[in-house]
Amino acid sequence: MPSPEKTSVRQDEPVVRPTQRDEVAAAGSELIGGPLGRFAWVGSSWFTPVRVVALVAIGMFALGMVQKIPCYEWAWFRGASSQYTHACYSDIPHLFLGRGFADGLVPYFDRLSGDMKYLEYPVLTGLFMQVAAWLTLPFDGSVQQREQAYWMANAGMLLICAAVIAVCVARTHRRRPWDGLLVALAPAFALTATINWDLFAVALTAAAMLMWSRERPLAFGILIGLATAAKLYPVLLLGPLLVLCWRAGKYRQYGTALLGAAGAWLVVNLPVMLLAPEGWKLFYSFSRERGVDFGSFWLIITQRTGRPLDVDAVNTYATLLMIVACAGIAALALTAPRRPRFAQLALLVVAAFILTNKVYSPQYVLWLIPLAALARPRWRDFLIWQACEVMYFLGIWMYLAYTTSGDKHQGLPQEGYQLAIALHLLGTLYLCALVVRDILMPERDVVRQDGSDDPSGGVLDRAPDVFALGRAAHPPRHAAHAVEGPRVEWGMTGTTGSTGTTVG
Repeated sequence: MPSPEKTSVRQDEPVVRPTQRDEVAAAGSELIGGPLGRFAWVGSSWFTPVRVVALVAIGMFALGMVQKIPCYEWAWFRGASSQYTHACYSDIPHLFLGRGFADGLVPYFDRLSGDMKYLEYPVLTGLFMQVAAWLTLPFDGSVQQREQAYWMANAGMLLICAAVIAVCVARTHRRRPWDGLLVALAPAFALTATINWDLFAVALTAAAMLMWSRERPLAFGILIGLATAAKLYPVLLLGPLLVLCWRAGKYRQYGTALLGAAGAWLVVNLPVMLLAPEGWKLFYSFSRERGVDFGSFWLIITQRTGRPLDVDAVNTYATLLMIVACAGIAALALTAPRRPRFAQLALLVVAAFILTNKVYSPQYVLWLIPLAALARPRWRDFLIWQACEVMYFLGIWMYLAYTTSGDKHQGLPQEGYQLAIALHLLGTLYLCALVVRDILMPERDVVRQDGSDDPSGGVLDRAPDVFALGRAAHPPRHAAHAVEGPRVEWGMTGTTGSTGTTVG
């Protein structure tokens, strides 16, 4: 239950309209008649913001499926180069055969005949893949037709995930449901949604963020544990949450979330861990032994020097870089003038993992899109970052087309692909730099400009600090300026009414 002294957002408080505060959103709204005017009808309607966001997300997902038509009809089945030149590659149909689903093999238990001994995905993703295989059982025909049916079954399930993500983002910030359009209209979201199964983990993570914003730490922990059982990255969110709960003194709520996450992960993994240990551990050993791969700055180093990097050395250096980045994020969280918002730190830590990792698959952008919509809901900056990711999406396929076209050399040469990687890295760093600036200068944070504190923070929202470092001990009195509603000042150690302690 929310604490009685905490002022929650009332149902009658106005919804923040991006067209009234964001120049790019206002200009884009001209396509549908322009920004909302004072004479516009705003009565009750079935088309609520959340429903509109969900419908737009479904429509964009459908456009992404249309973009895959050349591959669906023939390019997946007629040599390697065609699926790259049409930029419509997907792992899904290829792994239907390559991982034994077409032969009825059970993931993690049945040994495969190729180089990959077992399925190299986390357990919950393996279950997702298996459910899609069960859905294709009624379809009989050629191998190509069965691969097409498998891709369609997965696409249908991933469509549900896409709608869940958009709805969860739209509902996480109660007064800002239209920020969900950033997710629904993200070009990279539509282009990469059906490359792999990442949307499943992203949907669980988005649902977890929604639960935390509703002050339900146990539900948050369970969903984060399930998301980690589908993809490794969601566990990273527990790190920034620890720092924020430390600063706010919310130890019990964090402990509840941590126990929920550990319990949910164990419930999913333990049966496979005990009954099929070899198959279960392949994901972790494969991740450790995998060499430097596409999309990383490590690949640029390898290609520019002409010398392969030792895998163990890269693992060590990448881990050290990640530790340094996390330490910097923690220091930022504890020294900021106001306690950062949960979504801001979540974006920074996941982005740090992406930037330091030895591989960046095109669909990894899906991890960041919901977090970016919550952390920095500014259309101009979001679209600049998305433009960089779309350029990388095109760059990797054109590079693969170049490497598979033989003597024709059709596509993007190595130097061009390195430029595409650099664009991806710079675009992500640009987004992170803006978030860091918002943390250091909270009056620049568009979410806080209407008087909000941390709409996705749950128990952290408007909670006073009990621990802070450095200049956070003496924050500026004007840290929060309400654009709508009364001026509020909370969550700042050193202000009137704070009972916390400071160090610095």
